[in-house]
Amino acid sequence: MKTKNLWGVMLVFAACSLWVANLAAQELTPRLYWPAPKGTKVLVSGYTYLDGDVLVDRSLPISGVDSRINSGVLAYVQTLGLWGRSSNLLVELPYTWGKTKGFVNGTPAQRDFSGAGDLGVTLTVNLLGAPSMTREDFLKLRANPHPILGASLKVLAPTGQYDKHRLINVGVNRWATRAQFGSIIPLRPSWLLELSASVWFFGDDDEYLTGKREQAPIYGAQVHLIKRLRPGFWASLDVSAFRGGRQTIEGNKFNDEQRNGKIGGTLVVPFLQRHAIKFGYATGTVTRYGNDFDQFLLSYNVVLN
Repeated sequence: MKTKNLWGVMLVFAACSLWVANLAAQELTPRLYWPAPKGTKVLVSGYTYLDGDVLVDRSLPISGVDSRINSGVLAYVQTLGLWGRSSNLLVELPYTWGKTKGFVNGTPAQRDFSGAGDLGVTLTVNLLGAPSMTREDFLKLRANPHPILGASLKVLAPTGQYDKHRLINVGVNRWATRAQFGSIIPLRPSWLLELSASVWFFGDDDEYLTGKREQAPIYGAQVHLIKRLRPGFWASLDVSAFRGGRQTIEGNKFNDEQRNGKIGGTLVVPFLQRHAIKFGYATGTVTRYGNDFDQFLLSYNVVLN
């Protein structure tokens, strides 16, 4: 392969690696701050499918960049009573497989990938409106909801599969942290409005194939309009916007700052008292650079106690 085309293929994969860095930053999370009785334990198994394009700098000789990504996840949620406040600890471990392909000056390039992803840990604490509660307290809140203010901290540890000799990996070989504040505002007893603002901070990948990889913070906001149909049965309309995330590789800044928006919906259907199925869909509304994916979500939740 000619040197120009070889370098172009590297650019394709460097651009495609955006999805690894930014998918977590663009997740839609309705009802993150809705509390549960202290001691509640939930086991979650889920599947996500993403299909779409990666939009890159038009000055690059790249076109037709497309990815199909599958992810399975196992997660465990434990409700705590930290500092007298209703709190949740979420631990999740994904496994991802898929394919990315594109064209460089008309020359096709492709990469298949699979492996365990990065371990995620999220701590959510409700600061106002939701003290640590018993089941009886929770039933009272559900019957007569009031405003709630909360904060969460999510950490992604660099535990996923990573090969420093490849440009696309499932793991990203760096730490990432999201700080978020959110609130739930009851509109009516069965209608809730959830608002949140967040920022992701990324460590550096010093072993990236083409040189040290850095990424600027990604700022995000989400709005969820939630309809409670009956206990455990709810639906939401989800809207989000993200900006930032410009990458620098070996001192060279990419023209890839995101100014992206997504819209989607979520439906949770309970059955047999302790079980529930969650369905979700989201699509990009505005994508300047980065991921322009359709996302499908299916998960099964079971309350263990």
